[in-house]
Amino acid sequence: MSADGAESIVGRQIGSHRILSLLGAGGMGEVYRAKDTILGREVAIKVLPQAFVHDEERMARFRQEAQLLASLSHPNIAAIHDLKESGGLHLLVMELVPGVTLAERLFAGPVSINEALRISVQIAEALGAAHQKGIIHRDIKPANVKVTPEGRVKVLDFGLAKAYALEGAGVNLTELPTISAELTNEGRILGTPPYMSPEQVRGKPLDKRTDIWAFGCVLYELLSRRQAFEGETLNDTIAAVIEREPDWNALPTSTPAKIRDLLHKCLRKDINRRLHDIADARIEIEEALIAPATVEHPAGDETATRKHWQRPLLWSLASAVMAVAAVLAFRLLMPTSSPTEPALTRFAMELAADQQLAGVNVPALDISPDGKQVAYVASRGGGSQLYLRALDSVAKPIPGTEGAYGPFFSPDGQWVGFFAAGKLKKVAVNGGAPLAVADVPQACGASWPSSDTIVFTPFQFQGVMKVSAAGGTPQALTNLDITNGEI
Repeated sequence: MSADGAESIVGRQIGSHRILSLLGAGGMGEVYRAKDTILGREVAIKVLPQAFVHDEERMARFRQEAQLLASLSHPNIAAIHDLKESGGLHLLVMELVPGVTLAERLFAGPVSINEALRISVQIAEALGAAHQKGIIHRDIKPANVKVTPEGRVKVLDFGLAKAYALEGAGVNLTELPTISAELTNEGRILGTPPYMSPEQVRGKPLDKRTDIWAFGCVLYELLSRRQAFEGETLNDTIAAVIEREPDWNALPTSTPAKIRDLLHKCLRKDINRRLHDIADARIEIEEALIAPATVEHPAGDETATRKHWQRPLLWSLASAVMAVAAVLAFRLLMPTSSPTEPALTRFAMELAADQQLAGVNVPALDISPDGKQVAYVASRGGGSQLYLRALDSVAKPIPGTEGAYGPFFSPDGQWVGFFAAGKLKKVAVNGGAPLAVADVPQACGASWPSSDTIVFTPFQFQGVMKVSAAGGTPQALTNLDITNGEI
């Protein structure tokens, strides 16, 4: 049975789509994984609730908004493919985005400042593209942002909050005696209270600056691992949005001054003094990413400043030395057929101007066991691909590896393993089509410790798995006890 008591549609063929599984359900409908049997791709299908589709005015507004959203074409925005009706069901066909939401990523553990900024700059790119077309999201929050295994950020449900809403749903939450979750499910609240701007909770007309506020809330949460505005009840949360400042001391001490200043600009309660354009936020973050790390201290405390920056520098140097030593030890302790001392090779590897290494939560490259080849994943024009480079030649793309992430070499260096399209695959370095090894919807890395076994870790909340390098069904090597905090 579905969330509203109707019969589940899993297993049904609806037009060209075969419904595979239920992905989630909420007040705004159920979302299913489906297979487009004509185009051969998997998609997400949202089935709109019956109470919604029976309201002709809301449905007309939804169709109009969906058509506008379908015109958005941007690598950081989850695409809308179609809006259709079949057998009494109203379906929204959307891009199926692999990976985890920012909410899941935050639950899994701390996010580094660099990772937080790289995620945020992509959110800003998505918002900028939408704002140029006059589209406001209205519900930016960690649960509406996904990070694919190769590090691509996708913003979900763009602008649909407005389309779902009841007519005149601009409720002034400050005037309600109590606020319940039912109000959100019924479409009376446009947004999620901890991320709503002051003008949004007051039911006032909105413009792109309400997205900038929510963007600031998400960036603050990525850095501090706590919500900028929180309370024990929804009423307490609304009060925090209206009356209180975030706890600025919760930000890491190494947060760049540019980013601290940006957060203050994004989270100004006076909309006329708030940052006006998300493109300015994107520029600030890009500059912070390329600037050397600095930490602000009170003027005159020169000794304290010097000690403060020396400590992380020493730790960084120590970590780098330990990492190099570990690699050298591993290579030197490996059995070899020749007593010849390994030669030390230095080389520089530069990517093309329109390329960048692809991978936020997964490795982007690997070095062959003999140290003579590098396999890496680079993104270009919104897509990623696996490249192979020998130290004495130029990098070459490997055909058939589009969408790859997490490369790793076989023990003999003759194969490169990787993940793509929900599968663990391998491809011979000497050429040939990639071969599927196993179904692995998402993963965060793998190793090939022996000629016949590949070991990998699923993306989240699972233990280590192993599978035959020749292909087969993965088996568990370890299991996590999430109830005891194991992640």
